[in-house]
Amino acid sequence: MKIWGFNSGLKGETQVPGDKSISHRAVMLGALAEGETTITGFLAGEDCLATIACFRDMGVTITRQGSTVQVQGAGLRGLQQPKQPLYVGNSGTTIRLLLGILAGQAFPSVINGDASIQKRPMARVAKPLRLMGARIDSAGDLAPLTVSPAENLTGIDYLLPVASAQVKSSLLLAGLYAKGVTSVTEPAPSRDHTEIMLEAFGVPIKRQGLTASVEGPVVLRGRTIAVPGDISSAAFLLVAALIIPHSEVIIRKVGINRTRSGIIEVLQAMGGNIEVLQHENQLTEPVADIIVRSSKLRGVTVAGDMIPRLIDEIPVIAIAAAFAEGETVIRDAAELKVKESNRIAAMVQGLTAMGADAGELNDGLVIRGSNSLHGAQINSRGDHRIAMAFAVAGLAADGETTIDEEECIPVSFPGFADVLRQLGANVQMDRE
Repeated sequence: MKIWGFNSGLKGETQVPGDKSISHRAVMLGALAEGETTITGFLAGEDCLATIACFRDMGVTITRQGSTVQVQGAGLRGLQQPKQPLYVGNSGTTIRLLLGILAGQAFPSVINGDASIQKRPMARVAKPLRLMGARIDSAGDLAPLTVSPAENLTGIDYLLPVASAQVKSSLLLAGLYAKGVTSVTEPAPSRDHTEIMLEAFGVPIKRQGLTASVEGPVVLRGRTIAVPGDISSAAFLLVAALIIPHSEVIIRKVGINRTRSGIIEVLQAMGGNIEVLQHENQLTEPVADIIVRSSKLRGVTVAGDMIPRLIDEIPVIAIAAAFAEGETVIRDAAELKVKESNRIAAMVQGLTAMGADAGELNDGLVIRGSNSLHGAQINSRGDHRIAMAFAVAGLAADGETTIDEEECIPVSFPGFADVLRQLGANVQMDRE
């Protein structure tokens, strides 16, 4: 992928693909529901397609036409034993949430993923599921994982050591099959799409402070789900418009769930000119049009409870920081080391290659803004968010930037280059 810097500004309006987190969960709960579920705005990215493939392998009829998906629910006890190991590709959401569902099944299963998934920690999910009675075996709590039928799952009260929507969701999904109440308490709020969607499918869920509880077994009812645009994808366009002079971009129908909107708050704190025009809620998920204009940015500190609300957006926040005045410090984000890549190391390496002053911290990174980067060869490490973050940097840098392994981008943002070109950017994909 090649990007050429320019300063004539991004202009126009656009939409981003559907929210990845919500798309995953809509398929999963639709498969466990009674009756049909229709999903519109579905993200047809590789991760979400892996979720569809796993449920098809368990006997669920799922049809897709573009961004519309029809799921013929099998019911809570209607999944069938897969004839082969379930393969999640590079999707951490699929493997972790699906472990909670598989823990309650009466059949054995094996779940695996690509080389990256096989290095990502699964103990954070497997250990609390075992406390519920799940039988999960693996070497070092890494994929592949074998799930054997459990005689009985029992609800537990579990305090998460670190805020994690994936772990919380996995336990709540296992709780649908468990006897008694399953309660999960977080140290800080993480994204709550699972709780919202469980309620939409008719599951009584109790939320009190930082604790979410379900009592199994339950019956889910199929319904229509409208997936809003993914704020994690919109983040790349927000930062691009802020750091490229003379830009004004409108992004339509973006999900701005309060547990995900940290990116907007941080960019506004940096001085970003961002206007949020809220629509009616969809599924009680708030949706808005976002107007962003080029701005003079300043450094900030990002840490604490804010981190779970923008963990996926930290790579592109680091790009904004490189073009801001002063120092930006990001802490409490050690989770970035075990994403699709070590995102802390990847960002520091790439920013340094482009002439930025950036350094690693034990749990984050520090960037001293310069307002002047130059093009470079960037190793994306096959990580979609790293690739797109440096594409944004390349648009505001001097000269040409080349990004390796561009094929990872459709994991979350199919058509990324097309959207940038629509807004006026000069981007060339190697495979075009």
